Amino acid sequence: MHLGQTAVQQKNFSEAVAWFTKAAADSPKDPQIMACLGQSLCWLGKREEGLAHLHQSGQLLLKKARKSRDIGLALDLVDQLQYWNDFPGALGICKQAVQINPGYLRGYQLLALTHSRLNQKKPALAAGRQALKLAPNSAVLSILLATLEAADGLNHEARQRLEKVLQNPLLTAEEQFRANKELARILDKLGEYDRVFVHLHAAAEVAPRLPEVKRQDAGLVPKMLENYKAEFDSELLGHWANADFPANQPAPTFLLGFMRTGTTLTQEVLAAHPDVFVADETDLIASVAKELDRLSNGQGSLPEQLRKLDLTGVLHLRAFYWHRAHALYGDKIGTRLLLDKTTMNTIDLGLINCIFPDAKLVFLLRDPRDVCLSCFMQTMLPTPSTVQLINWKSTARFYAQVMDWWLTIRPQLTMRFIEFRYEDAVFNFEPAFRKVFDFIGLEWDPAVAQFHKKAAEKYIASPSFSQVAQPLYSSSVGRWQHYRAEYTTILPELQTFIEEFGYEN
Repeated sequence: MHLGQTAVQQKNFSEAVAWFTKAAADSPKDPQIMACLGQSLCWLGKREEGLAHLHQSGQLLLKKARKSRDIGLALDLVDQLQYWNDFPGALGICKQAVQINPGYLRGYQLLALTHSRLNQKKPALAAGRQALKLAPNSAVLSILLATLEAADGLNHEARQRLEKVLQNPLLTAEEQFRANKELARILDKLGEYDRVFVHLHAAAEVAPRLPEVKRQDAGLVPKMLENYKAEFDSELLGHWANADFPANQPAPTFLLGFMRTGTTLTQEVLAAHPDVFVADETDLIASVAKELDRLSNGQGSLPEQLRKLDLTGVLHLRAFYWHRAHALYGDKIGTRLLLDKTTMNTIDLGLINCIFPDAKLVFLLRDPRDVCLSCFMQTMLPTPSTVQLINWKSTARFYAQVMDWWLTIRPQLTMRFIEFRYEDAVFNFEPAFRKVFDFIGLEWDPAVAQFHKKAAEKYIASPSFSQVAQPLYSSSVGRWQHYRAEYTTILPELQTFIEEFGYEN
């Protein structure tokens, strides 16, 4: 165990798995060993195998908890399962844990979050109420409950709860941020548009003080985009366009765009087709970039590394991609078309095109004004990309940087692509999606129109998981018009793209 943990600290997960496997052979019923082995397998990319060990650890911990009533370690395991996006597995353990000790606050908090991420609104609300009952003065739990109330359509109750929270002068920066963000979203739903940006700007003022925001390198992605614009050219992008690739290394279909452009909606419609498997917000391409860097001994920029790559290297990276995909999903992909939807892989379009010049790309477009509004209103986990969205002006600036990259690389791509409008999906569903299915080479299946029913039954990585679990609605189209006055400061950043993508009228 000590040797395994040392290997984890060194991020040598292959060695960690080897040590933890030996430990498990000696002590097959030790829940800590099972958890360490499961985590290491997941870090190694063997998610299916890793989750099986985490589930085993969870059951062992629950068995111990039934004697001691201490469910703390079992809830730690729930956290681990949520980290690896296994919300159904997390739910099963969490339900048993709160039955063992119904007075444990954290149990109901985790239960509420888990139900919520699975679109189970009523049980999420019930668990959230129980958590707040155990700690009635908790601002964190009040904000959580208000969020759950809003998700269940109880917007007036949620507004009153958040307004009361914001009267507390002792709120932490994170509590201020979340309460203002959630209240802005609720006021938007209630049509009280004149108050929405007051709270959005209040959240933006607090955001730079959040520890997770401070940890992000805000200059990383903009600098990367500038470098890519300068270094990727037609010669590099077309280098392997005519290569023959093995049948066991096919090119996936990519679904990209900017955040909040409808990539999740499109993903779920395509996923409703029996011949499509969706890789939803994964690190597949990020892992390929790391492997390329390893092959290059960390020397040079990514475009420079690609220029030095030969066909053998390209084939290695394609095989690496598929090895990672099968490690993540096991046999679930089968013979189906793999749709790789990781929205901000738009930044990595140059890498994708070089390694998969034979791929197909569905690129989402949406009115830039609606995109920026939706991004600024959304609460997202801080990353080098999402940290750009913490204030109104930087949101528009980042949108412009990413879409300028798209306009730069678009005419140089060798892979086939189509641009697909969110508005067409909403107002012209079947003809619009027929074109997409035709492009990716699949027959139209009328069952895809019921995509929301399937979406409501599973975990979806995107923040818009709850929206795609309901029938199509048009209220998000042109929503920016409620806030026209706010756009005077950002229209100069957006005007080029409004005109380029045909949204001026």
